Amino acid sequence: MGWGKIFFTVVITLSAALITYNILISANASFKQEFSGPSTKTFSQDPIIKMPLNRSKTKKRLFHTAVTSSDSVYNTWQSRIMYYWFNKYKNEPNSEMGGFTRILHSGKPDNFMDEIPTFVAQPLPSGMDQGYIVLNRPWAFVQWLQQAQIEEDYILMAEPDHVIVKPIPNLSKDGFGAAFPFFYIEPKKYESVLRKFFPQENGPITDIDPIGNSPVIVSKEALKKIAPTWMNVSLAMKKDPEADKAFGWVLEMYAYAVSSALHNVGNVLHKEFMIQPPWDTEIGKAFIIHYTYGCDYDMKGKMTYGKIGEWRFDKRSYSDKWPPRNLSLPPPGVPESVVTLVKMVNEATANIPNWGS
Repeated sequence: MGWGKIFFTVVITLSAALITYNILISANASFKQEFSGPSTKTFSQDPIIKMPLNRSKTKKRLFHTAVTSSDSVYNTWQSRIMYYWFNKYKNEPNSEMGGFTRILHSGKPDNFMDEIPTFVAQPLPSGMDQGYIVLNRPWAFVQWLQQAQIEEDYILMAEPDHVIVKPIPNLSKDGFGAAFPFFYIEPKKYESVLRKFFPQENGPITDIDPIGNSPVIVSKEALKKIAPTWMNVSLAMKKDPEADKAFGWVLEMYAYAVSSALHNVGNVLHKEFMIQPPWDTEIGKAFIIHYTYGCDYDMKGKMTYGKIGEWRFDKRSYSDKWPPRNLSLPPPGVPESVVTLVKMVNEATANIPNWGS
């Protein structure tokens, strides 16, 4: 990387920090930002590789799973289910899953601190998220990485609405992170907007991977460098009307992808990292079910997406209440992915103590 690149990487981080960082520091405990130095690696295209099959003869490279969450009922019930399945698979063969932390960015403890290992992070000062609560995610990660004692050398960034379906190995490789490619993250399409944050001298637009921050497995040291930039780029994008309009609800995902590229952290793209029902119909080799989409079907098993089905499972139905135990199973003909998801939700809720309180 030339001096021009180094200078720009520092400038984009510090310029946003001049506007926002003093406010954050005054409201929260101080921390030191760290930035990456020059890298000898360059790349313009990311490989998509098959999953490793036999890792039993190699030393385990444990990763710490971190999930950001608000204190809403919506995030809380999802986090409890997520942690239940994490524990089911953590010690299984082929797992390199280490510790687990729920990063709670409400600023205060809740009633589930004893159930789920939790780090309490401070939210952004009032009004700074501009109604986009997801901006608390990078700021929460910055606090956690600076203040917590994390034993593992790698981090898996996950989300409350992830259900782990098999033991997860460390998919990162040779200095690259491991990430899921999202079809709707399109750096080339939005190159003119992204060049405000990733100028030409930083490299081709293909250096920005089509990813969000989750699911991503990345080294702890790399994430310590990326996180402050991710926070500041997120805030800068939100303040930029063109970027805010272009990226909408996935703005923070673009900000992570840009920040990773600014620090020369590339990612191996794993299409089989997770599935997203109802569009993905089989579990296959996936490690995670991401239930971000609603699942609507008639009683013949035909999907009625966009229309409330006779049978449905949609996490948004439980935005302010706990889903009941023993949800009805889908009718015959509904894909394996949806059936498995509902069965796993039911198993978790049946076994988690004091469900619904």
